[in-house]
Amino acid sequence: MSQTMQMSCLAWIVVGAISGWLASLVMGSRLGLIGDIVVGIVGALLGGLIMNLLGAPAGNGLSLWTIFVAFLGAVILLGFIRLVGGSGRPFRI
Repeated sequence: MSQTMQMSCLAWIVVGAISGWLASLVMGSRLGLIGDIVVGIVGALLGGLIMNLLGAPAGNGLSLWTIFVAFLGAVILLGFIRLVGGSGRPFRI
């Protein structure tokens, strides 16, 4: 694997961990490190899609804007999971 690809994967993991952790704090979820990373990465994809649909930049690389977009996507994802799950209390994935 090239050094650029390794840094890109590391950036996804860091953004996922930070944004997933922040979203789990806001939404009152207890996911653990792996759960936070997964929710953060999926949230980054969802947030990027939403930003593209709105015509706003989604961000690139490791930046505060990228973490913010991923955080928004992660909050939406956790809210959707909570809505579908039907539970108003904290959950574990």
